[in-house]
Amino acid sequence: MPRGADVPGEPRVEAAPFVRVDPVSGLLRLDLVVEGVHCAACIRRIERALGKLPGVKEARVNLTTRRLAVAFEGDPARAGEIVAAVEGLGYRAVPFDPSRLEGGDAAAEKELLLCLAVAGFAAGNIMLLAVSVWSGHFVGMGEATRTFLHWFQALIALPTIAFAGRPFFRSALAALRHGRTNMDVPISLAVVLAPTVSLVETIRAGDHAYFDSAVTLLFFLLIGRYLDRRARGAARAAATRLLALRAQAVSRIEPDGTIRPVRPESLEVGQEILVATGERIGVDGEVADGRSELDTSLVTGETVPQPVAPGAPVFAGTVNLGPPLRVRVAAVGEGTLLAEIVRLMEAAEQRRSRFVALADRVSRLYAPFVHTLAALTFAGWLFAGAGWHFATMSAIAVLIITCPCALGLAVPAVQVIAAGRLMKGGTLVKSATALERFARVDTVVFDKTGTLTTGRMSLEAIEGGGGEDLEAAATLARTSRHPLARALAAAAGPGPSATGVEEVAGRGLRWQGPEGEWRLGRRGFAADVEDDGTAGAELWLARPGRPPVRFRFADPLRPDAAEVVAALRARGLELELLSGDRTATVAEVARRLGIDRWRAELAPAEKVARLEELARAGREVAMVGDGLNDAPALAAARVSLSPASAVDVAQTTADAVFQGVKLAPVLEVLEVARRAEQLVRQNIALSIAYNLCAVPLAVSGYVTPLVAAIAMSTSSLLVVGNSLRLQLGGRPAAAGAAAEPAGRAAGAAA
Repeated sequence: MPRGADVPGEPRVEAAPFVRVDPVSGLLRLDLVVEGVHCAACIRRIERALGKLPGVKEARVNLTTRRLAVAFEGDPARAGEIVAAVEGLGYRAVPFDPSRLEGGDAAAEKELLLCLAVAGFAAGNIMLLAVSVWSGHFVGMGEATRTFLHWFQALIALPTIAFAGRPFFRSALAALRHGRTNMDVPISLAVVLAPTVSLVETIRAGDHAYFDSAVTLLFFLLIGRYLDRRARGAARAAATRLLALRAQAVSRIEPDGTIRPVRPESLEVGQEILVATGERIGVDGEVADGRSELDTSLVTGETVPQPVAPGAPVFAGTVNLGPPLRVRVAAVGEGTLLAEIVRLMEAAEQRRSRFVALADRVSRLYAPFVHTLAALTFAGWLFAGAGWHFATMSAIAVLIITCPCALGLAVPAVQVIAAGRLMKGGTLVKSATALERFARVDTVVFDKTGTLTTGRMSLEAIEGGGGEDLEAAATLARTSRHPLARALAAAAGPGPSATGVEEVAGRGLRWQGPEGEWRLGRRGFAADVEDDGTAGAELWLARPGRPPVRFRFADPLRPDAAEVVAALRARGLELELLSGDRTATVAEVARRLGIDRWRAELAPAEKVARLEELARAGREVAMVGDGLNDAPALAAARVSLSPASAVDVAQTTADAVFQGVKLAPVLEVLEVARRAEQLVRQNIALSIAYNLCAVPLAVSGYVTPLVAAIAMSTSSLLVVGNSLRLQLGGRPAAAGAAAEPAGRAAGAAA
């Protein structure tokens, strides 16, 4: 919630020491955590205010991480001016620290959960008392008994509202104190007004009290706020994990040859570090000494390890799979490729956070209209001489009968049902606005490895040999952890392994047998043959007195990839393939699936640039990817999906995650989302139509608060009933009748 710098026990942190110089632009940069940012309006308010400060060239707020990145000219001491400007808007700003962010989130989430539990317990008990009061209207309950039950409700409701409403009250008061409003102001007004009027009615021994409505409303509001915080916490985990990769210590080689562990930021260009087997490289640079293989999936998405030798470039975040390497430092910290991936992700999420849901757009006009109408009703009846009690009851009837419960349920009811239906099919939708964005998709962009393919190498063919050669090669392969060796061993099945096998880093395996040396590995190491240009990974087996045998591997397509691609095309969607893999491999996959537009050997920034190009052309893009190198693209797309086999960062960045080896959930998400949007629009139309009929009666004084409550509940049930229609439709076929021949053709090509 927004708080100023005068919060007790939380002194302002000096920000100047955290200012850094951008090595590219020469501008000063400052990263802050801004507490109290809830929506796109908060982002616009902060960015607009900082943009007016002299010398500030850029100010961007990321809604997911609550990270404010500011670029400015002048003296680093101006950081205090920037912090003061943010806090002048009612937000608390402190230097960006992922550990502080996680700690603050945990405390806020714990508080919300406690408030939610208290409100839920109280709502259940008050509802039991309220049922007795409602029943008494029909059985002739005495005034003394009714008043006693009202007082009993008040004793439970008032402390509950005071305790459980704190998250909303603090936020609303802070906003008002700084001369602005936010979404928590009308919420707090409603939560306070209802029990206040009910208390007056109880003191006067009146018929109606609404303690149950106030506490129940607070309970449901807290559910929404808690789930929203949990969802944002999961999304923030993506950036936090990447930041954690950057923070790992490295082993610096001192001039005297000793090894000293240091943080990457303390290194200088030209120094050397030692990267042990299995260690993640913490800097960008080049190999100074040693030969090995690297897992470069972070950069390229390619699962096959890449050999490196002296002079080869290496990047932060990649993993050394072989013998130790000496790496000469070329860039550290903000200058590394991993830092660029973090910046790309946050910039993309910052743009996507500006999306405003349909219900929010309607509510912007709806809430002011309702409050104005209730105030006019109260003033009108007072002017007509009806008395303050009748005027108040009429105004309350207007507030109740126009209570945006139906409007509030219009979207969540459909979302819950749609999410439940998708979950039954193995798809988890994580973002509150994801379904609305999925419904607008007209372009689907796929990654290749692990998305259109399974991401696991398998033996495709044996050339120049047969089963005996496979078993012989497997005796060597079972001693290695190399992905291709493991795939070969899996194809051969359980069996013996050779002893005394030597692994030559980046080249292969060799073993001294009775008749001579055996070799299993790369072309040139195991077999002196020319490259025929065939796409795909391979291993060669060489044995004395026998011709070399070639084992070809492939990353097989998902079993229904061809049918799903054909079905998407039949529904009028544009398709594109973006991959960091080799050109020949990507071209082959695109040909087999019939995807005309494809690009290969792309870095993460190039994928993001292509998605931005599509967005500028007016395309609504859904990105489907699984690798760490896809995380910026997943964030940059209007909406995104990731398979459950994806790395953690990709899963937390994506708006939806699907289970299983099939690609059909991509098609199902798009179909369900479009149907859900239709029902949302119908629900909003129903709630507005209800109000057009009911409001004139309430304003005229013909509706009591009790009747208004019944009418309001009826409108909510109508919206829920309409939303349940989403469960009636069957799951979409992988391909329609029109797409079936194309699907068979694509499958045959595969």
